[in-house]
Amino acid sequence: MYPIIRKQTLNSAVTRMDVQAPAIARKAEPGQFIILRVHEDGERIPLTIADFDREQGTVTIIFQVVGKTTRLLNELEAGDSILDFVGPLGVATHLTGYRRVAVIGGGLGSAIAYPQAKKLHQLGAEVDMIAGFRNKDLIILEDEMRGAADRLIITTDDGSNGRKGFVTDVLKELLDAGNSYDLVIAIGPLIMMKFVANLTRPYGIKTIVSMNPVMVDGTGMCGGCRVTVGGKTKFACVDGPDFDGHEVDFDEAIRRQQMYKGNEKQSDEIHRCRLTGEEHRHG
Repeated sequence: MYPIIRKQTLNSAVTRMDVQAPAIARKAEPGQFIILRVHEDGERIPLTIADFDREQGTVTIIFQVVGKTTRLLNELEAGDSILDFVGPLGVATHLTGYRRVAVIGGGLGSAIAYPQAKKLHQLGAEVDMIAGFRNKDLIILEDEMRGAADRLIITTDDGSNGRKGFVTDVLKELLDAGNSYDLVIAIGPLIMMKFVANLTRPYGIKTIVSMNPVMVDGTGMCGGCRVTVGGKTKFACVDGPDFDGHEVDFDEAIRRQQMYKGNEKQSDEIHRCRLTGEEHRHG
């Protein structure tokens, strides 16, 4: 059992939890993830490690309540425990040797981009961070991101806070203004990462993206997390989750992601009906 030390609501749909997991905290690095199971009959879901404290022995996860398991997880409070919490899994992001880096987060992806920026900043790199959200009410970790970057630019689709527009608009302006980067890291929705990779390709800037496909076991056995990179099949759980954004087949990844939307919706509807006691039938 893994005790929840702290729970914080970041916005109406996003929650942060600090979980007591000293063995994982000792070895965790930016880019890695855990797989958890809320209770004995629950499904396994992967969540990226958003932060860790080696001294306190805690691992931070940040998740959006979008389905049955995240809803169950969100019902837990500080003092409750998570049954299974396995990690660190995946390959840590290689962050040494870079002098100037642009780190880009889209929506909840900003929570995953934050530890990357933080580590780069600690290593002495100059970090420009661009974080994009749909509106001001969805902005998370602004203070943390500001502390992890030399320059933070926040965008909102509707202009309700910060710069109006998309993260790619800002990145293009920075590049056109003569800013040069050794590396660009993009983490967020697949379509956003695709557009970032398309933007940086003509500039010849190494671009890393974090892939988060459907994942079951975290060991490469189930094959659910396969992605095509450079024309070859890779498994996000053991080969990634980081890949060269210029080689990822984003169109295929987007198609595969959409395949499971109906199943996720049905599972969540059944869970909610059980909570309310209402009868619900499918078919």
